[in-house]
Amino acid sequence: MTESAQGAVYPVPPGWRLFRVDDIKATEPHSCVAGPFGSNIASRFFVDQGVPIIRGSNLRDDLTRFVSDSFAFVTETRAREEYQPQHAKAGDLVFTCWGTVGQVGIIPDDGPYPLYVISNKQLKLRVNRDIADPLFCFYYFASPRHVDFLRNRGIGGAVPGINLGILKSLTIALPPLPVQRRVTDILGAYDDLIENNLRRMVLLEEAARLLYREWFVLLRFPGHEHTRIINGVPAGWERKSLGEVATLKYGKALREEERQDGAIRVYGSSGVVGTHDQKLVSGPGIVVGRKGNVGSVYWVDGAFWPIDTVYYVDAVESSLFLLHNLMDQPFQSSDAAVPGLNRSYASGLPVLLPKKALRDEFEACARVFREQIRVLAQMNVKLRAGRDLLLPRLMSGEIVV
Repeated sequence: MTESAQGAVYPVPPGWRLFRVDDIKATEPHSCVAGPFGSNIASRFFVDQGVPIIRGSNLRDDLTRFVSDSFAFVTETRAREEYQPQHAKAGDLVFTCWGTVGQVGIIPDDGPYPLYVISNKQLKLRVNRDIADPLFCFYYFASPRHVDFLRNRGIGGAVPGINLGILKSLTIALPPLPVQRRVTDILGAYDDLIENNLRRMVLLEEAARLLYREWFVLLRFPGHEHTRIINGVPAGWERKSLGEVATLKYGKALREEERQDGAIRVYGSSGVVGTHDQKLVSGPGIVVGRKGNVGSVYWVDGAFWPIDTVYYVDAVESSLFLLHNLMDQPFQSSDAAVPGLNRSYASGLPVLLPKKALRDEFEACARVFREQIRVLAQMNVKLRAGRDLLLPRLMSGEIVV
């Protein structure tokens, strides 16, 4: 995609002004910088707690503002003495500059940390708030149209990237600050609802997991007071191996360039990695990470395509009891170089199988949680669609606010 004649990815409406990133950076030092040199922030400097490092896993290319987990840390002393220019705080924008070009994030006002350090593969922008609203800039640069444009500006071969010069040369059309804030209020209302639904989904998932552990790990299931324990197992329960309860089937490779536009979700070991127009498995089913994110577990309601980095359990053997049992299993990697889950090892893991009546009772309870999660997920799909429809119209001034 190319820029318009006016120099911006979006048309520049009357009353708006076109700026370069270099024009809107804050006046303080180090407001627009690259990450530290790679060897200066290598894994040998990581510690268990301290100042978090923002990496690619904390950013997305789908208008997610920030992913506040999976941090590595450096000591406060090292952060202060070695990475002062790379400090990031609330309201700062962060761009991935090597690897997944197009990832953009904004540091949240509500934490979880007051200070961060960007990695060697990130760029930081702190905007001049007398000119630009940080959240407006985030929506502009993280919009699908701008992400596509940025990817086409990438340099390098096998590993595409952008540099600080490219970032500083990017253009953005800005209306007066009051208009910027009205735009962010509109788009932010959608994102606030989406975030609230995501929090509710996490709580529902946790409620189902706690119920599983209460009944089947701590053995405080309905009627446990009147159930005899024989050799550590409630009467009528069985000790089985995972392979006797379910078959872990191999997913099938589906390279990104082979995928066609469609509604079928493609699952890898990190979850949904894309979509396709054909299914490999009719849902519901369970996905288990085999390579990379070993032992990750996902429930899939509808049809899906599991790729070759995962195992899956088909609809015949899938159940919410099995889902939570798999989530509770101590899966371990069998390969030091490339983390991998050996199927024979996994199939031999122990499963304590309760009576069918008790499993059915748990299934009914967990199904209520799962249905609420499904409804919230569908609501978020509609909210994202509404936001994504509004965003380019707001950024181009087509909708006057």
